Amino acid sequence: MKIAVAQLNFHVGNFESNTKKIIKCIAEAKTQQVDLIVFSELAICGYPPRDFLEFDDFVEKCMASIHEVAKVSEGISVIVGGPSKNDTGKGKSLFNSAFVITNQKIEKVIHKTLLPTYDVFDEYRYFEPNRSFDVVRVAGKKVGVAICEDLWNVGDNPLYTKTPAIELKNKGAELIVNISASPFSYNQDFERKKVLGENTNKTGLPIVYCNNVGAQTELIFDGGSFFMNADGTVASQEEFFKEGILVSDFDGSSFEKESVKTGSKIELIHDAIVLGIQDYFKKLNFQKAIVGLSGGIDSAVTFALAARALGSENVFGVLMPSQFSSEHSIADAKKLAENIRAPFEVIPIEDIYHAYEGKLHPMFKDLPFGLAEENLQARTRGVLLMAISNKFGHIVLNTSNKSEAAVGYGTLYGDMCGGLSVLGDVYKTEVFDLARFINKYAEVIPENTIIKPPSAELRPDQKDSDSLPDYMVLDKVLFEYIENRRGPRELVKMGVDENLVKRVLKMVNVNEYKRYQTPPILRVSPKAFGMGRRLPIVAKYLA
Repeated sequence: MKIAVAQLNFHVGNFESNTKKIIKCIAEAKTQQVDLIVFSELAICGYPPRDFLEFDDFVEKCMASIHEVAKVSEGISVIVGGPSKNDTGKGKSLFNSAFVITNQKIEKVIHKTLLPTYDVFDEYRYFEPNRSFDVVRVAGKKVGVAICEDLWNVGDNPLYTKTPAIELKNKGAELIVNISASPFSYNQDFERKKVLGENTNKTGLPIVYCNNVGAQTELIFDGGSFFMNADGTVASQEEFFKEGILVSDFDGSSFEKESVKTGSKIELIHDAIVLGIQDYFKKLNFQKAIVGLSGGIDSAVTFALAARALGSENVFGVLMPSQFSSEHSIADAKKLAENIRAPFEVIPIEDIYHAYEGKLHPMFKDLPFGLAEENLQARTRGVLLMAISNKFGHIVLNTSNKSEAAVGYGTLYGDMCGGLSVLGDVYKTEVFDLARFINKYAEVIPENTIIKPPSAELRPDQKDSDSLPDYMVLDKVLFEYIENRRGPRELVKMGVDENLVKRVLKMVNVNEYKRYQTPPILRVSPKAFGMGRRLPIVAKYLA
């Protein structure tokens, strides 16, 4: 039995494009005498469709596209994901389904059993869970079909009461096909293989795993589809972050083996962000990006990643020095743009700042220079970037990192503006790792940008360390609080200074209102700010 896994980059709501991709892959699979070709979860409409599922027209277009796919299924079996209507009159109006198609006929529609409602997932909002199990016959084999989360319970997950893999095994399945839309985080591939390996251990069944690839706003899908033998070893795997068709022969018990490669954490994050930028621009028909360059590490890494995603000619840098900007920062920003061979412009803001200062003097009088004046510089820069964006259609990329976003070290309507946050899920210490990775083969980011002490340069001789703990210390506390959800008592028990814990956690919690107003953040960690971390703005906890 020859099986193909089609790892494709779908576009939510773009039925014409999605259907054409699927049909093209079916035609290619036929030339290779494939018996079964598998597509990812909700492939027909793209994942996640969210509240588009509340429109009858949207669901009808999904079904029309499924029937278009069925027309080309002569001589091959196809498994493709899409929503289907729940006609029972009970529960939610839709199922998250896998359509099993053979010889131009929909043989069976299998529904998703386990509906994740945590972190970035909200599937129970739309779908009714499956309550019955069956297998399908493909090329003489009994195949059990599961959809993404269905294989994330191996009997010991307290979230769920059913274990679909066991149910399919009991129905006589000889092989499990899992169609998935599993978002990327830097440890997700390891977790997937661990969980699916536990399924093979429980059932003794090999698994065909088909994942989505591409980005949908903040969610990035890494692909990495694979064939797993019954002993839990990965026989072959598709590349990460790229479209492709992976084909393997199944002899009834195992798949043919090939070498499997996985990149380092920082390489995966780099590739994910590049794909995230590419798809955000491509799927929204944007062409060019604009980045405010300060000579600092965050804007430099953002600029370099954007150039790799869009091409250096499509990334425009704007240097906006004030009276507090150092000469070396201006020189570093210029050198960066020159290294990348990207266009840039220098717009000094000192005179604009003084004009604002003059207008505000009747109110501010002789009050001392402080945060208001610092933020005025950042907001001046934000106004200029947005004006250029409006005039030329360039999309502003936000350069704030996760550490800054966590503690509120950013100015609303200033350096926090933009259409997309590139580094908002990357801690400051990881930003330095990204810079080193970008410079792996040649200096792209000036060395001075990497080694100099971080500074916002909004007042004389300012350093981030004036108002924040050292980033090595800060990031460890933030990671434990945000990713691992460790409260203050747990952090103190871990050996973190109690005063530091109180200080850092208070900064995180009182700045929630700022994060509600940030652009979408490309998600690369298991717990990103945004849709996957929902905390109240008005709250007392640790404030």
